[in-house]
Amino acid sequence: MQTDSIALTQTVQKGGCAAKVAASELRKILQKVTFPKSHAALMVDGGLFDDAAIYKVTDEIAMVQTLDFFTPIVDTPKLFGRIAAANALSDVYAMGGLPKTAMGILAFPVATMPDSVIVEVMQGASDVIAEAGANFVGGHSIDDDTLKFGLSVTGFVNPQKVWSNDKAKPGDALILTKALGTGTMTAALKRREATEGDISEATASMGTLNNILDYLSENSKNAINAATDITGFAFSGHSMQLAKASEVSLKVNFDRLPIFNNVMAFLEKGFLTKAHRTNAQYTENDVNFGALSSLQKTVLHDPQTSGGLLLSVHPDQAEALIGEIKSKFVHASIIGEVAAPSAARVSFV
Repeated sequence: MQTDSIALTQTVQKGGCAAKVAASELRKILQKVTFPKSHAALMVDGGLFDDAAIYKVTDEIAMVQTLDFFTPIVDTPKLFGRIAAANALSDVYAMGGLPKTAMGILAFPVATMPDSVIVEVMQGASDVIAEAGANFVGGHSIDDDTLKFGLSVTGFVNPQKVWSNDKAKPGDALILTKALGTGTMTAALKRREATEGDISEATASMGTLNNILDYLSENSKNAINAATDITGFAFSGHSMQLAKASEVSLKVNFDRLPIFNNVMAFLEKGFLTKAHRTNAQYTENDVNFGALSSLQKTVLHDPQTSGGLLLSVHPDQAEALIGEIKSKFVHASIIGEVAAPSAARVSFV
């Protein structure tokens, strides 16, 4: 069997971050688990649904630890590996850190797929890990019915320069670094209503590392008060979590949100995932959608894979920050502002 004859999206029911357990269901499960008492050195744990854990090692070094894996979201094995790796590495960048080591997590149907598939998946991942300046140091594999791949990633950050989702301040400007719409575009691919070529804008974005640190001046780095990345719980869910963790509200201008071409057309045709529905349920009591149409709301619930960073930035530095990253993140935009707490955690105009 030839590698190029296998359409990976046709081998699974759900793909990418849309395959996540629904946020509301996950919260119910976690509330029933008794976790170990936190060490004094643990700076960020899972309590705020942040992107990664932070463990202080010295006064200058803290460890950033995360993992992410999922089923194929595209058909080409090498591209799948690249996207899965970029998605996992993103959590370290979202905390203000730099990845150092990565370990692969692999479930592979040995009886039904040729080894060449996983060679290509791992090569795609290896390429993007190298771009990140990190090391691919091993991993773990099992024989399973469906292909799944991702990474466990460890990085470093200065304990005084950690970005987390609980430090947004009223008056901050909100910046989104990548466009929205990967959920519906890859749903169209899975339904064979689009090709990878048709959604190349989205696949290129998903394969792009969220490493904005290399482009930022010290002034811009210091101006970022809070951050999170936008993935399976969609813009609506992740922005709501940031607002809750920071005990603020967010005011977002929908017209400023960057959205990939053809997203509205794909949504209008009904190219949806289960996550569109569960994300809507998750946010319905905390988000005010104002006069937005049902289609516009659906964009906000679209589950992103390897989506952009949502940054809460001192307003005096927001324009300069956009200018610094625009060459790499062409869709980066100022989309709104942080306000005092209100009944609606996030409001759209």
